[in-house]
Parts: sequence; structure tokens; C-alpha cells
Amino acid sequence: MFQEIPDLLTAAEVAELRDLARRIKFIDGRGSNPNSTVKNNLQADRSDPAEARSSEIIGRALARDERFIGFAFPKRMAPPMLTRYEPGMNYGAHADTAFMPLGPRPLRSDLSLTVFLNDPADYDGGELSVRLGTHEADFKPAPGGAVVYPSTTIHQVRPVTRGERLCGITFIESEIVDRVYRELLYELNGVIAAEGDKLSWDARTRLSHITNSLHRQWGDAG
Repeated sequence: MFQEIPDLLTAAEVAELRDLARRIKFIDGRGSNPNSTVKNNLQADRSDPAEARSSEIIGRALARDERFIGFAFPKRMAPPMLTRYEPGMNYGAHADTAFMPLGPRPLRSDLSLTVFLNDPADYDGGELSVRLGTHEADFKPAPGGAVVYPSTTIHQVRPVTRGERLCGITFIESEIVDRVYRELLYELNGVIAAEGDKLSWDARTRLSHITNSLHRQWGDAG
């Protein structure tokens, strides 16, 4: 299951991130994955002082977005990072690594997120393409739009042939390890929210009891 958030970032946040990207130093993306033979992009240099501000903007947007929180059940998140693709660059088919070094213990990557910062008309190619069995789903939303998808899926960034693809990426460790359980809880909570006042107080209470009990049973907040 995927989640598309068409307006994760405000127009002002997109503008600030674009401005920061013009000032931040970008380095070879293979620095974070030197063994990859399919990664061909640029990523923000973590040592650049302005990079921390770009990470803060995206992190703050995710922390306030109830759609993201309700879908991902986030427990920990890697600091968001800007990536850039120029003509001829791409990131071939891959699955994200299971564990990433972060603080006192590694972060388990349950979900991956890409937020787009350029107008789709300003560049050709660069779609986020996620494999679904024998088919692929391509994503290229408007500036400020984000896509959340399981880190276990095979995905790629298609070659950029014109213009520049500027995005932010991050990885999320969820309270709900099992993907199926996470999606079931998301759907149950969605039904409760959608039905709203149509439910009697007793029915709403009983459903909330079920979702909270399942969250407690399946979740790990430690």
C-alpha cells in the first residue's frame, strides 16, 4: 500500500527548500552506498550548515501531518535529506537497506518517503517507479507532494533527460513492524474517521477499543 500526500509542504516551504538547494553543497550520492552499482545521483552534504535547515523543514512538515502519522505510525525517522538528479542521472532498481546507522541503535527502514520539489513540467524523466508484481507504478507529483511506500518494495528513479529533479527523502521505522498489521490498522482507523457521527457512541467506543487493543498488541513504542 502507498500513500500520496499532495500537499505535504506549503508553497513557502518548497520555495525555501529550493533556495537552500542552490546554496547547499551536493556530493556524489554513492557516498552513502558505496557498493551500489545502480546509484547515480547527488545528495546534500551533511557537513554543510544549511543542510540542517532543509532537513528541519521536511521533518517539521511530517511531524504535523496527520495523514502521514496515521499511515506510518512513525516511531523513529532518519533525518530527511535533499537529493538532486541532473540529465543522465538515475537510480536503478533496488530495495532499501533493512537497517541504517542512527544514534545508539540502527534504524529499521519500514517505510520510505520521497517529497518532490520541482514542477513536473520543468524536467523529463525522474519518475519514482515502484514495482508491483509484474507492473510498475510511476509517481511524479507537483511541488510539495510526497509519496510514502514500503521500503521492502523494489523501486527506481527513472533517468532524467532534461532539467533537474530535486527531492527530499527519508526513512521511517514504524511502531507496527508487520506491514499487513500496519495497513489493517490504518484502514480500521480510516473507517472510524469516515463514518464519524453515523456511528452510535457505543459502536464507536467498541471499534476504538478494538483498534487500540490491536495497536497495543502489534505495536512497539520502545
